[in-house]
Amino acid sequence: MSDRFRVLSPEAPELQPIIEGLFAEYAARYGNYFSRDAEVELTEWYLPPQGLFIVLERNGEIIATGAYKPFDASTAEIKRIWTHSALRQQGLAARVVQELECRAQLAGYSHLYLTTGFRQPEAVRLYLRQGYAPQFDVNRDPHEYSLPPYDGRLRFTKVLSASLSKSA
Repeated sequence: MSDRFRVLSPEAPELQPIIEGLFAEYAARYGNYFSRDAEVELTEWYLPPQGLFIVLERNGEIIATGAYKPFDASTAEIKRIWTHSALRQQGLAARVVQELECRAQLAGYSHLYLTTGFRQPEAVRLYLRQGYAPQFDVNRDPHEYSLPPYDGRLRFTKVLSASLSKSA
């Protein structure tokens, strides 16, 4: 098996079925919960040098994706982490997150920010294992964060310079 990362435009034709499938997964999991404040996806967010959209390919097939966009001058926001449904629970999402961390640091970011939804316990476990600091109480029932005054998003942060220098 030959895996490799490649930078793609979020408008690349081969990405469209994957992005549509990702949003269909969100819809299946959340219904119209997030539609009241639906985020408009802008291609410009993910264009270098401020942003990036990467795919992990195996033998020419896209098996995982991830992206980051600017959150503020020193912080990149991780988005669009996806793994092919037949290949989940194999560490591919962790590899994508680690690649994004390295590339974000090379692009000059010192912090990362991300959100996941209250119905994605597998994503929460992934980010905790990758050293992200939860900005919510992990001991509470995640569904409590779907009720006012919360918005259903579970937020995480990570300091890049400290975390990556430890592994070097």
